[in-house]
Amino acid sequence: MSYQQQQQQQQQPYASAAGGEPPLWAPYYGAPIAAAVKRFFKKYATFSGRASRSEYWWWTLVSVSVGIVLCLLMSLTGIPDSNGQTPEFGAGAAVAVSLFFLWFLALIIPSIALTVRRLHDSNKSGWWYFINVIPFVGGIILLVFVLLPSDPAGQQYDQPTS
Repeated sequence: MSYQQQQQQQQQPYASAAGGEPPLWAPYYGAPIAAAVKRFFKKYATFSGRASRSEYWWWTLVSVSVGIVLCLLMSLTGIPDSNGQTPEFGAGAAVAVSLFFLWFLALIIPSIALTVRRLHDSNKSGWWYFINVIPFVGGIILLVFVLLPSDPAGQQYDQPTS
């Protein structure tokens, strides 16, 4: 085995020989953005297993970007009233608000599932997600947990299906 193959094996221990992409039950270290988004939707409500930092942060980038675009649509479709200060939202804003609401609703469960899998990859229980309930401090602690590097002991959360 060449040095390059050894390095790739260390970085992506579950990579299949054919496509190089690991099975869905395994984390995809160094996942490109398209693969991260695809895996997010394929593992829509899967709370078991692990998610690499790249899977988590690429999806976060896409999700926040879409949210910003939808917020811009909402703000751009507002019509200023007669005094020119307070926007009154018309039909275009109602469509944008509806799209934003649907986007939010569609992603609640899978986003929680992805965060739980990310916690598993750093060898933390998924129950740590609920630290987010604590005002101010909980969100910061959860952010630190999802920023942590992968821990090999997190393999206890893997559930190979094949």
